[in-house]
This record gives sequence, C-alpha cells and structure tokens, in this order.
Amino acid sequence: MEFTVLENRIEAVVDGKVLAEIDFPACEGGVDICHTFVDDSLRGQGVAGQLMRRCADELRRTGRKARPTCSYAAAWFTKHPEESDLLL
Repeated sequence: MEFTVLENRIEAVVDGKVLAEIDFPACEGGVDICHTFVDDSLRGQGVAGQLMRRCADELRRTGRKARPTCSYAAAWFTKHPEESDLLL
C-alpha cells in the first residue's frame, strides 16, 4: 500500500477513496495524533500499524513530538516503548 505523507496527515487513497488515514494536527508543543481510520476492506492486515510507523518516522524526521489522543495511537505507543521519546 502506498501512503502519501502530508504536513499533518498521512493517507492511502485508491481510486479517489481514502482507505486509510491518520491525522496529527499541530497542538501546543507538537502534534495531537487524534484520528486513525482504516477501511473495513483492509482491517486485520496491519494497515493501522503501518500508518503509526509512518507517523512516528515523520515525527522523528521533522523533530516533532506527539500527544496521542486517539485510542489506537495511545495503545500503539504503549506497545512500542522504544518510541516514547516522541511523546510530549
């Protein structure tokens, strides 16, 4: 799956339809990972984890920190303590 990385969003669009996305708008001190979405057709294939990995890589690349208010993002950071340096 090919992802497009934007300033505060990463998405996978196929035939004009958003099949997966993660939003992380700016907030005080960094970004707020506030939303993840994976279309039902892709559930169970690890796409949400791929989105989070891309998000973590983008945060690291741009020197930003995150506050994960999305329940999936919060759980992902709990499962990946090696990425805790990215947290606000």
